[in-house]
Amino acid sequence: MTVRRIMGTETEFGISVLGTPSANPMLASSQVVNAYASTSARSRRARWDFEEENPLRDARGFDLSRSAADPSQLTDEDVGLANLILTNGARLYVDHAHPEFSTPECTNPRDVVRWDKAGEQIIVTAANAVRIPDQNPIVLYKNNTDNKGASYGAHENYLMKRSTPFPDIVRHITPFFVSRQVICGAGRVGIGQDGQTSGFQISQRADFFEVEVGLETTLKRPIVNTRDEPHADPEKYRRLHVIIGDANLAEISTYLKVGTTSLVLAMIEDRALTADLAIDNPVSELHKVSHDPTLKHLVSLRDGRSMSALDLQECYLEQARDYVDAHLGADADKQTRDVLDRWESVLSRLRTDPVSCRRELDWVAKLALLESYRERDGLEWDDPKLRLIDLQYADLRPDKGLYQRLVARGSIDRLLTDDEVTRAVSEPPVDTRAYFRGRCLAQYPDRIAAASWDSVIFDLPGRDSLQRIPTMEPTRGTRHHVGELLDRCSTAEDLFEAITS
Repeated sequence: MTVRRIMGTETEFGISVLGTPSANPMLASSQVVNAYASTSARSRRARWDFEEENPLRDARGFDLSRSAADPSQLTDEDVGLANLILTNGARLYVDHAHPEFSTPECTNPRDVVRWDKAGEQIIVTAANAVRIPDQNPIVLYKNNTDNKGASYGAHENYLMKRSTPFPDIVRHITPFFVSRQVICGAGRVGIGQDGQTSGFQISQRADFFEVEVGLETTLKRPIVNTRDEPHADPEKYRRLHVIIGDANLAEISTYLKVGTTSLVLAMIEDRALTADLAIDNPVSELHKVSHDPTLKHLVSLRDGRSMSALDLQECYLEQARDYVDAHLGADADKQTRDVLDRWESVLSRLRTDPVSCRRELDWVAKLALLESYRERDGLEWDDPKLRLIDLQYADLRPDKGLYQRLVARGSIDRLLTDDEVTRAVSEPPVDTRAYFRGRCLAQYPDRIAAASWDSVIFDLPGRDSLQRIPTMEPTRGTRHHVGELLDRCSTAEDLFEAITS
């Protein structure tokens, strides 16, 4: 009944070596991640623990065989690529041909934005730290496609009650995902997977989705991903692994993306959604909504009705308001009310004056910027200059990225201060198990052999084997639970003895 739940994001960054189009992206990604390790004072680098991972377990009730899986699905294999666990509880690693940052577990949308932004700062620091003789600088982009037919992900994760039937999730979340791009799309020049059809669309990722439901993440991408890997007590939790979102730079876009999704999931868990919004052909409609920045396209529902994406979003908003009022009333927390109010404001203005959202939403900010260049220089949508502007919007370099310039001149609204983001680069959230993981890595670097989302593994003197501390409950290991304990334990041996005795 609130926006609060365990959640986080995973972002694969676009990467290039300036002036070297033939550069190996996997090598460049490894250089970036390893360079960040060299900036740390830690004398030992803890490895990622893959033991408890199972990426081939499907929420529909079966396990995909390893022989039938695409190699990209075998994320539980340590193939020797650069992989760091950070003191803020996050993970920085190489995923295929991209550096990827996974936020620590957060409990609310604002914290997701905060640690997502910290990831941007971390990845820029990492790229600047690469020192390879005779190699040009590495540039990173927070986008989702190279406009040559390849796409890379910006995923979200939401912990849900295991008791919620998966078919209920699919039924109710699919229309929401098809339509929510009007709020959280990143905007893209070009139509189709290769972007060769001229025009502007709302979402960078929409054209790369081909099926309604499935386990894959890089081939035959599904609107609803079925990976059943909770990284927590599997009897209590399931993790909804969302692969359909865009990589957002605008803080309010990210905030609304995760905040509205969390509210819809709460309603699904409580069986509070009553409206039947099933879409006749979700994949086709996903593409059509994205291809129409005028927001006039009417989505065909299975019951014969036609509704725009804004209409669909307003149906979810109305139910969410009624749901929160009925369960919490005046006791609703501030962030839940803020998400509802911002959601309503954005939908209302998108219907009457879309450009008024350019300070909050990525796709509108980008479109306004592109239109200014089109008007000034008389450019058609197939002009290569517009593709370069699209790419430069996502450039993370503070002095080069167009989004960064919009922020610098006060043309984009923010939720966070620079100081909040800077502190999140090294500090974990205080209200999830990420606090325990991050504090251990910062305080006992020589004694942490490995870690994962659900465990920290110690290498202690005088013991023949490694010692695992499970962290299966994401809401434990917080500052409230273990802060005082960590403060008084000067060594990892003291901490382990205090926990296990």
